Formats: sequence, structure tokens, C-alpha cells
Amino acid sequence: MAVRIRLPGGTLKMKVYRELRERERDRRVPVWKVGSLYLIWWSNRQRPSKD
Repeated sequence: MAVRIRLPGGTLKMKVYRELRERERDRRVPVWKVGSLYLIWWSNRQRPSKD
């Protein structure tokens, strides 16, 4: 289950690898690996495209 934290300017998500979208796996959005978790930053300025 992904954890979402809404922040000014965007959303920070925490996921495990199997939950990542193709766009996140391809690193088309900022992604940082911390242990077995992935931190993904979705800016409010970018529009998520359909995978």
C-alpha cells in the first residue's frame, strides 16, 4: 500500500518496487530508493499521464 503525503507544491509517495508505475520505474519522475522503499515526488505542475 502506497503512503501519500501532500505537501505544498506536490505529493511525496512511498511505495515498494512492485507498486511502482511504469513511469516511476523508468525514472521519468524523481525517484529515490531508501532501503526497500521508493520515494516518488509528483509535482503539482506536472500532469500524470496514463500508463
